[in-house]
Amino acid sequence: MSNGLDSSIQGSSLEQLILVPTDFERQKLLAAYQRLPNSAEPPTIELCGFGPIAAAATTTRLLLTLQPSRLLLLGIAGVYSKFASQHPIGTALRFCTVHCDGIGAGSGDDFKSAATLGWHQWPREQSAPPIGDSISFDPVGPTTAELLTVCSAAGNPEDASRRSAAFPAAVAEDMEAYSVAAACQISGVPCDIVRGISNVAGDRDKANWDIDAAVEAVVSLTFG
Repeated sequence: MSNGLDSSIQGSSLEQLILVPTDFERQKLLAAYQRLPNSAEPPTIELCGFGPIAAAATTTRLLLTLQPSRLLLLGIAGVYSKFASQHPIGTALRFCTVHCDGIGAGSGDDFKSAATLGWHQWPREQSAPPIGDSISFDPVGPTTAELLTVCSAAGNPEDASRRSAAFPAAVAEDMEAYSVAAACQISGVPCDIVRGISNVAGDRDKANWDIDAAVEAVVSLTFG
């Protein structure tokens, strides 16, 4: 696993590019992968960066440089409380749709998304549809789960409740998936997103989180 762009694969093409937001998650993924029965040599995992801005910029750079046939984003996420019994902490989900919160006008209860204002986030070209507040894609495994990407994780249950009400089908929130999916759609590269549930969105007490179990679930779902 590299700390940036591995010079040995610059300019070449990959079957699959695997991304993770932080080195903290990457090291835990590697450790969990090595605990798999009969695990092969660990895959190379690149960092996309923390948050939607770094993720968009880095993913675009890696797509252009490495020219992968497919992209896989791994990491952790916070589940919304109404889905917590169905998808408890320590489980993992593959997603087929990701939404974006925070691009538009206003904040809190006064927020209006880009789509509500009549704007597309990217117009696309020729016959391709524009990119709006939601992106759907074809994952490698069956799923109907939806994810919400935010610029700042929910700071309290009220934050999480507002977001869940605005995006009622979103099971959980993260801070990178929409940006990665947008970069893939603009580049014409299929993508997959798998997130482990590490906490309930809005709960900032780390004593209630279980990142290790979430990462183990991601590895099991993805590589097991």
